[in-house]
This record gives sequence, structure tokens and C-alpha cells, in this order.
Amino acid sequence: MSHHASRTSAGLPTPARALAVGAHPDDVEYGSGGTLAKWAASGTEIHAVICTDGSKGSWDPSTDPVQLTARRQAEQRAAMKTLGGSPENVAFLGWPDGELEAGLRQRWQLAHWIRAYRPTVLLGHDPWQRYRIQTDHRHAGFLLLDALVVAMDHHYFPELALPPHRPEAVLLWEADEADHLEEVDAYLDTKIDALLEHRSQHQNSMGIPPDRQEQGTEAFRARILGRLARQAAGQDFAYAEAFKFISLTDPYEG
Repeated sequence: MSHHASRTSAGLPTPARALAVGAHPDDVEYGSGGTLAKWAASGTEIHAVICTDGSKGSWDPSTDPVQLTARRQAEQRAAMKTLGGSPENVAFLGWPDGELEAGLRQRWQLAHWIRAYRPTVLLGHDPWQRYRIQTDHRHAGFLLLDALVVAMDHHYFPELALPPHRPEAVLLWEADEADHLEEVDAYLDTKIDALLEHRSQHQNSMGIPPDRQEQGTEAFRARILGRLARQAAGQDFAYAEAFKFISLTDPYEG
């Protein structure tokens, strides 16, 4: 369970554009699906970058990894549509599951998308979550912050031929010390529907067996709502997604 510092802020102004960077297909929906849906409903252009290919996201040893990669990309596009974005607004870096690094090549790739999508707010994994053993999540978090630094300065990677871009803020989900909440009371169904678009993960990570689909789906929904309710504890709303907030409006910060 994450440790939460005292929350200091709630509810950013609706951004013009938002870019969420997830390690795997479905991470964006788990971490910020309600927030993205809320913003999209108010006119935000939402985008996602997925760092890995999702090819190892199955407990069945006979699964064809090439077919699973294609399926998971289609599921991610469907989830983006469910959240209120365009299925075209998803980019895939394509690194094999378990092999993602926050290296120079990956930084170059992600800096391209930050400059291309030009988000007002950037969202992703908190790489400093204590005792995190999911290597792709950890590397995806560091990669997001490393790529952000170079995307903001025209001296880095000029061969990208895209102007530099500085977002106004970064929101990191799964944060040890969350200090920002986004109310998602009206977007619970949208978040869960977007998660359920990842059908290849129903039996694996979501615990929805094919022979008990209805009961499994209800139990999964209850787990998600329980987490969102805990994150909103003590607020005047019932459900929230929690983040670590990093402001980039002061050029001397960071």
C-alpha cells in the first residue's frame, strides 16, 4: 500500500492536451483512466504512449507472442476510444516485456512523442515507489522524466526536427507520497469499461475467469472502486485518482 503525504492540491484546470505514458497496455487506464476520461469529456485531447509490446502478458505458455502483441495494441486503441480519445492517439515504443530500459535510445523515442503531442500535462509511473519489483514500471517512470528533460530543450536531439516542448505539469501515479487528487466520481464506469477492453488480461491480472465472467467482473470492479475510495478518504468527494504533482511552470524548477 502506498504511503500518502498530506494532499496539497486537487483538480487541475482542464488541460488542452494530456499525454499518459504507460509501461504496458492497460497501465494508463489503471493509473489515470478516470482523470483522462474526465478531461476528455471537457475537451482535452488525450494521448498515450505504451513503452513495451505486451508480448509476455499471458499465463498460457502456448500463447503466440506476436499475436498477443497485435491483440494488445488493438485493445489499447479500443480503451483510448472508450476514454473519449481517438484510437489513433496511441503510440507504441515496442520494447519487449521485461526488457524496457531508461536508456538513450528509448529517451530519444519518447522525446519525439512529447514534442509531437505537445501535452499540457504529462502523466506516468512514479519510479520512486518503494520496493517496486516491476522493472518495466520502474524504467517507464524514469524514462518519462528523462525524456521530458530533453524534450524541453532544443539543444537535445535536434535531428528530431520538432520544436522543444515544456508541459505545465507532471502527474505520477502509484506514488508513494501522493500530494494531488483528481476527483473521478462521474467517470468510474468509463475507467472500468476502458480497463475491461483489455480482454486478453481478464483471466491473468484482472481475475475474471471465462466460466465466471459476471462474478469476476463484479469483483474486479469492487477492487478498483475500493482503491479509488481509499485515495479519496477525507475529501468531499467519494472517488479519486492520486498522483505526485510536479509543476514545470517555473523555468528554474527541475
